[in-house]
Amino acid sequence: MNRTGLLNKLWEFQNKFGYVSENAIAQIAQKLSVSKIEIEGVVSFYHFFHRQPTGKYIIYLNNSIISEFKGFQQIKAAFEKETGCTFGSYDENPLFSLFETSCIGLSDQEPAALINFFPFTNLTPEKVKTIIQQLKNGNSLRFISSNPTSKIQYLPADDKTIFFRKYEMGIALKKLKNHTPDEILNLISAANLEGRGGAFFPTAKKWKSSKESSTSKKYIICNADEGEPGTFKDKSLLNNLSGLVIEGMIVAAYISGATTGFIYLRAEYMYLLEKIENTLHEFQENNLLGNDILGIPKFNFSIQIQVGAGAYICGEESALIESLEGKRGEARIKKYYPTEFGYFGCSTIVNNVETFAMAARIIELGTHFISTIGTKESKGTKVLSISGDVAKPGIYEIEWGMTMKEILHLCQATSPHFVQISGPSGICINNTEFDRKICKEDLICAGSIMVFNNFRSITKILENYTTFFKEESCGVCTPCRAGNQILHEKIKKIKKGICTAQDLEEIKEWGKIIKLTSRCGLGQFSANTLVMALDKFEGYFNQKIIKTNENLNVEFDMEAAVYNYDSLIKDTQAP
Repeated sequence: MNRTGLLNKLWEFQNKFGYVSENAIAQIAQKLSVSKIEIEGVVSFYHFFHRQPTGKYIIYLNNSIISEFKGFQQIKAAFEKETGCTFGSYDENPLFSLFETSCIGLSDQEPAALINFFPFTNLTPEKVKTIIQQLKNGNSLRFISSNPTSKIQYLPADDKTIFFRKYEMGIALKKLKNHTPDEILNLISAANLEGRGGAFFPTAKKWKSSKESSTSKKYIICNADEGEPGTFKDKSLLNNLSGLVIEGMIVAAYISGATTGFIYLRAEYMYLLEKIENTLHEFQENNLLGNDILGIPKFNFSIQIQVGAGAYICGEESALIESLEGKRGEARIKKYYPTEFGYFGCSTIVNNVETFAMAARIIELGTHFISTIGTKESKGTKVLSISGDVAKPGIYEIEWGMTMKEILHLCQATSPHFVQISGPSGICINNTEFDRKICKEDLICAGSIMVFNNFRSITKILENYTTFFKEESCGVCTPCRAGNQILHEKIKKIKKGICTAQDLEEIKEWGKIIKLTSRCGLGQFSANTLVMALDKFEGYFNQKIIKTNENLNVEFDMEAAVYNYDSLIKDTQAP
């Protein structure tokens, strides 16, 4: 066993015993010839590995902002009442352990929870009571869990639908036999495909870089670690069109010369593992994976799945590679692109689920078909996951260029006021911007839209976001580690009613510092929405400002990055 199998080994102990014990760490350390401290560092990094004994059923309740507004507190109380356990503590209950977790990709079916990674959706206190009683009676999780298929709420006309059209296994791959890798690369380039994970980096440029690399081995990684709160569009593609995603990876391998691929699947989607494994097996049986694929000499490519362990930062490509190597998922210093120095120093292509699916459709449908859809700079369609205060949450495949007003009409939004584009790290818009278009030329969107009506507390939304980034920061760089803590404390001041105009200005200044000096995208984009909201909802925040600084004795400890408000807010009630 080499270190690349570390996550899998840790999962073996976690799943068998409910936690990773000292003895387990000692065994793994000896087997890998790695220090116990280093193994402990990996275990402590990931949310789903526990160092203390847990119950037979580990329950993770989603605490995202959508869940909060859909009844999170009532469901939390119901779980505690029915199990007799407390969230976040190791009560040594032989049956149950309760924990909160960030978005689990079920924002269209909130409140939702995972019990031993089986999904339970649209929870009510009555449902919780029934579920816990069934588990106490020994019922199988497999039979009582939900079937969380995201509903596809909207598709363009048949001649403009790209992703969710009929899929036939291998139809794109069969075209490889008649084209050289350079010709296939030119098709990807002509279609102007850009990464669909948020960075929108030109895909052909990335794949060309790997193709031209001279490293002895090359790898393809599908980033299925979709962790941005409010986002579940990649899950819908994996659930409905996993073969299409796999074909895209094989196309990338044909172009670059890679021989090994990985699907890095977030643990929250573990219930999709069996389906994806079955699809891979079907590809192998049909000579679409393995050696001499489709009879093409020396076209050898295999794919394996690596399950993550709960770390938002692993959505960043270099952090994902570190995780695959059996390390803490911390972002690398930006010295090289992964196509230059990636997995174990070899050229590595990392793209997300939707990008690979789109690449396969480009080869299947042709660039002319793609070019007739969308806008001048944004060709084709985009898969969106929409949730919040809408009557029809779910999946929408839209043509690039659709306005927000049209989208809000399609999903039947109720009194939309604060709309979040691309998750908490994206941008927010107000109701004066609903004529803007979803496309590269105007309002670029990575994949999610969360809609909040004018009855929702903006402060509560932003507090949820800052809490998320504070907890998900890997802690390597000070601007992100301390800066997000500072912003969180500023939000608490707004909530407590002790915020000054100076505080709002300091939020903007800290936002700039974090953006410019953080090591990776988590920190660089963590303050986006908060800073933007101060301007776009200026009237709201002006009402939150107290008008005098007198008697405000707020002590700030830079090293700890915390505010001490005790003397000031001991008896203050939040409005």
